[in-house]
Amino acid sequence: MEKKPPLPRYSIALLSATALAYEVLLMRMFSIIQWHHFAYMIISLALLGYGASGTFLTLSFRRLSSRFATVYIINAALFGLSTLGCYLIAQQLTFNPEELLWDRWQFIRLLGIYLLLTLPFFFVANCIGLALAHHSRETGRIYASDLLGAGIGSIGIILLLFLVFPMKALQVLSALGISAAAIAWLELKLQARRKAFAFLLISFIPLILPSGWTVASISVYKGLKQSLQISGTKIIAEHSSPLGLISIMESTEVPLRHAPGLSLNATSEPPPQLALFTDADAMTVITARSDNLEGLGYLDQTSSALPYHLMKPQKVLILGAGGGSEVLQANYHGVEHIDAVELNPQIVGLVSNEYNDFSGNLYRSKNVDVHVAEARGFVSASKESYDLIQLAMLDSFGASAAGLYSLSENYLYTVQAMQEYLDHLSPGGLLAISRWIKLPPRDSLKLFATTVEALRRSGIKDPDKRLVMIRGWQTSTLLIKNGHFAGKEIEGLKRFCKERSFDVVYYQGIKEDEANLYNILAKPYFYLGTKALLGKEAEAYMRDYKFNIKPATDDEPYFFHFFKWGSLKEIASLLGEGGMPLLEWGYLVLIATLIQVLIASLVFILLPLLFLRRKPAGLPPGISHGRVGLYFFALGLAFLFIEIAFIQKFILFLHHPLYATAVVLAGFLFFAGLGSAWSQRYSDSASFRAGLRQAVSGIIIVGLLYLVLLEPLLSAFSGLPVFFKIVVSLLLIAPLAFSMGMPFPLGLARLGRTAPDLIPWVWGVNGCASVLSAVVATILAIHFGFIVVILLSLILYMVAMLSFHEGWGDG
Repeated sequence: MEKKPPLPRYSIALLSATALAYEVLLMRMFSIIQWHHFAYMIISLALLGYGASGTFLTLSFRRLSSRFATVYIINAALFGLSTLGCYLIAQQLTFNPEELLWDRWQFIRLLGIYLLLTLPFFFVANCIGLALAHHSRETGRIYASDLLGAGIGSIGIILLLFLVFPMKALQVLSALGISAAAIAWLELKLQARRKAFAFLLISFIPLILPSGWTVASISVYKGLKQSLQISGTKIIAEHSSPLGLISIMESTEVPLRHAPGLSLNATSEPPPQLALFTDADAMTVITARSDNLEGLGYLDQTSSALPYHLMKPQKVLILGAGGGSEVLQANYHGVEHIDAVELNPQIVGLVSNEYNDFSGNLYRSKNVDVHVAEARGFVSASKESYDLIQLAMLDSFGASAAGLYSLSENYLYTVQAMQEYLDHLSPGGLLAISRWIKLPPRDSLKLFATTVEALRRSGIKDPDKRLVMIRGWQTSTLLIKNGHFAGKEIEGLKRFCKERSFDVVYYQGIKEDEANLYNILAKPYFYLGTKALLGKEAEAYMRDYKFNIKPATDDEPYFFHFFKWGSLKEIASLLGEGGMPLLEWGYLVLIATLIQVLIASLVFILLPLLFLRRKPAGLPPGISHGRVGLYFFALGLAFLFIEIAFIQKFILFLHHPLYATAVVLAGFLFFAGLGSAWSQRYSDSASFRAGLRQAVSGIIIVGLLYLVLLEPLLSAFSGLPVFFKIVVSLLLIAPLAFSMGMPFPLGLARLGRTAPDLIPWVWGVNGCASVLSAVVATILAIHFGFIVVILLSLILYMVAMLSFHEGWGDG
């Protein structure tokens, strides 16, 4: 009997680490080049390389198995080379998703990008799939290396992105992929070890490529690219981190005049400004110091200045400070103390250090305390009360209007978030939130509905007396008071709007003829909407409205999801008449991704079955393709369902999306890897059913307990420092993840004894299910919430356990 080569455990760990890091990096890079939702679609389809690998290995495993070492090393090297090479080629295919509706060549280019980006995942999946099939009695150890490596990759890529720009990180990953081939050569104890060193030398090539080869080709429709069309504009500096690519742009010929919501009556202009773009969009500005306050007078002509005309706040909290425009506005109105909260430390560093003189020591002023923190988390941890809490408007108008944020979870605009803000207002204090104007109304009405629900949940029986709203030609501003608005304040509201030609949308007692005076619409839509949302028929109004304006919650945190299927036909009929802005592109792209993934998955799952059934030798009696396939398909869906839901739950605990993603991914993968290694003892003793019963029982018991206890537990530990919160998070993840790491290798090990030829096929089935699960989980969360996602995952684990009893060829 031919002796099998040693297990390539270290190279598998490195390949898995690099592959997961590559997946995260591609999402980061395509979010810069395109929009987040198109990045999501492209990467999801590219990950089907795992499904394609299963098909390929099913059809060719017998031929490849006899040359395992050679094929494994070649695929590892091709993975490293293709990570960089395929991306560079894809960059040459100028794809503009905005032109899909009228340019058929965009579909051809999109297909080309799919195929190119699929190749690296195809090659790395070949390596892992080959190892699992070739060493079918040691799947627990191999899968453990796979998961542990992926866990390291999830942390490693975030650390790497703090050190280098995304394109340089891609070059590093390419080098690591190639070096995995060298490690594999040594692990497999092949002769001519000098060839391993040759691979190591080749791995340095990606690191020394000319910088001109790796320049990102950004969509011409993104804000930065559009702004660079203006004469005299140029990028003067760039800074990068996992939170985004910050581009600083100056305009030497045409002055920048960034003042969202500025009144058309305004006569003063902003001082010189520098533009800050995050991921080539979402512009904010750093404004030059002004010798006197009059130079900041333009900030008093925006809709967001309203609260300063109804009260004289002395203590203000600004959430999402960005380049400091809202801080300047507060200074203009003589605020004694300002707490400014900004998530991205690079933006704070730019204003405080590199451009401190330009900004006039804005973030170093005695009355300004700047906090690098996530806004919701800062409020939750704070014991302070404020006269005014202001949510800055940092998303771009173009992206907001096109519905490009509809896939993005946002915990700043949920019912629970509003309750927390209101709890931190001093008596008579104001919460002020400004949003871009959309027609027909969407953001503004959804925000109003969310606030009304928050007030009612807080026991407020008269929310109508605590709300006012105004709108200009570009923005709306909603004020919520910790108390009732008095007649004097309503008079100040009317005077403010009249002087700036803003329209009053709502105050308690407003008449319809007061609501549509300056920025005239066919009907006073905003007024009618706010009145309906405060009335007894609010539920019916939201149900019948053309867009989804149902209040966002922490369980369904998709504030920017406005799409309704019932309106699609009507909107589609208007596409040729300027109806494009009515389409919520983010959600539609998600549905398109689901359809494409389903079709590709069916091909990758069913095609190998035809081959398997036609093989002369056939399969052992008692094997049920349906039961075996269902088992691995259910596991692929369930694992990602839980992982995605837990990332969302821990965002609210760790109060930072970056920390939450890194900790949850690393925690699940690391402890699942330990569970996989533990499962090997059940495989060695052929007690597969016993191992699976214990694993699934653990998953269901812990999962159900967490549905009831997780939020109280997280609340109990919410006051801890970040380091201890991370430790608590990992301890909570450990028991669930450990059990989740066992079913997959147990199933592979059982097949290794009864039908090893099926291992490549189920590897592909699981890969397709994993890709599908990310898309389906997002759709389910949008419509039903993350609790439903977790419940479904537990049901899927039960389905997997039931399908494990029979049809596996061993009685």
